Order: sequence, then C-alpha cells, then structure tokens
Amino acid sequence: MKMTSIKMKKMLEARFQREEWKTSFNRDKDTFRVEWKDSKQGVNISLPGTISKWEERGEEALNDLEEHISEALRIMNEEQHLVGKEKHIVPVIRAASFPTETKDGKELVYEDHTAETRIYYALDLGKSYRLIDKSMVTEEGWTEDRLKEVAKFNVRALPTTMKQDVVAGNTFTFISTNDGYDSSRILNDALLEEMKANSEGELAVAVPHSDVLIFADITNASGYDILAQMTFKFFAEGRVPVTSLPFLYDQKELEPIFVLAQKKPTTENDE
Repeated sequence: MKMTSIKMKKMLEARFQREEWKTSFNRDKDTFRVEWKDSKQGVNISLPGTISKWEERGEEALNDLEEHISEALRIMNEEQHLVGKEKHIVPVIRAASFPTETKDGKELVYEDHTAETRIYYALDLGKSYRLIDKSMVTEEGWTEDRLKEVAKFNVRALPTTMKQDVVAGNTFTFISTNDGYDSSRILNDALLEEMKANSEGELAVAVPHSDVLIFADITNASGYDILAQMTFKFFAEGRVPVTSLPFLYDQKELEPIFVLAQKKPTTENDE
C-alpha cells in the first residue's frame, strides 16, 4: 500500500501509547512528536524519513525507531550524575558544526580538536548516552579539567579490535565495534603512536562518522585517492557523520588533507 504521513502517524500513535506520554502531529512540518506530559520534554520524528525507512525495512525499521525514541525519553526523565559513574564518561568526536548548546539552552562541554572536528563529553547509559553540559559539571562539584582527564583516561581503555585490507599496496585498518565510540579512539594517543611506528609509509587517519576509525598506511599515490573515496563513502552513509576529510598524522599532529587528482595531497600548512 502507498504509505502517507497520515497512515504513518496512526501507526506511530499506536506504538507510543503510554499514560505519561503525549503525542502530536505537525502537519506543516510533517513531524510527529512524543513528549512527557509533565515536563513537555520530547522528541520530534520526521515522517518522510520514517516512511522511507519503513519502505526499505518494514516493521523492523519501526521497531528500531520505537526502541531509540523510548530510550531517549527515558533518559530525558531521569536525573543523571557523574559521581559514581566515572568509568562511563567518554569523549565523543563530532563535526566542528555540531551544536554547542542543548535544545533547552544549556552549554555543552566541548573543546576544539582539529579544524574539522570537536571533542564533546558523554555519560554512557548503556543503550545510549547523554552529552554533558556545563551546568551538570558545576552541580556535581567537578571541574571541566577533571571531566576531560577522566574521559581521556577511559578512551585509552576501549578495546581496539581491528580489521585490515590491502588495496593497491596500501594497508587500511578499520576499528568498527559499533559501541558508539569508534571515532573517539582517535583521541587515544598511544594507539596513534603505535600505528605510526608500524607504518611503512605516511600514516593517515579518518573519522568519517561516529562508528568507524580508519588508519591508512599510504605507500603510493593511489593510496590517497582510495582513502579519499573511502572516507567520503563512509561519511555519506554514516548515522552520525563527522568529516569527509582524512588527516595526515605526523609529529603527534593531525592535519586535514585535500586530495587532488593525480597529485600528492596538500595539507592546510601547504596552502
């Protein structure tokens, strides 16, 4: 049958029927909203996007949506604490254009990473996470420096299971555990130094989306083209895109590289 926004709205209403929740439909924006009746905090769902996923994956797509939205609403309604949960504080990599405030105006804790990326900080909650804002840090009696120190210690403890593929003489190594923090492993300095020490050529690194970290041991010119195409493909397909530009890693620094056809790539320092 042809799925319309009205039909999808009715399907979602049936899935999100709870006494403590309220649902609504915005015809102009073509969105469906689920929110807590008392706090009015909630989530907007794009109906065109949901219809597209339903047409592709059927009920499985709606099952996934229901799980994620229910989890998001649960987190919104719980008071989270940092004390006692130190081992669950993790840095996350996001694009430099990622918002620096929550929707209700709270300033998130973040710092610049590269020209393309920023580091935010998250409290892992099992199936999901909450980005940490400055007011939460203050209320817990912490400092931002302490938060960052704990998070960076924890990222070094994340497993680094890798898969490798050799293409045209260049070795590509992937970390994709789907734990939500694969791109965060770019902040593990010891891992980067180890990969650099074991590379035969130039070491490039890419974080096209949040669920993958790519290392490339570039030994010839075609390696740059392969990496550029690979990074863009992952970027386009990622659930949480970060950057389509890979980086050269040298002297403990990451420099975005711009691959030019038939030419060695340039870094920002070359321009």
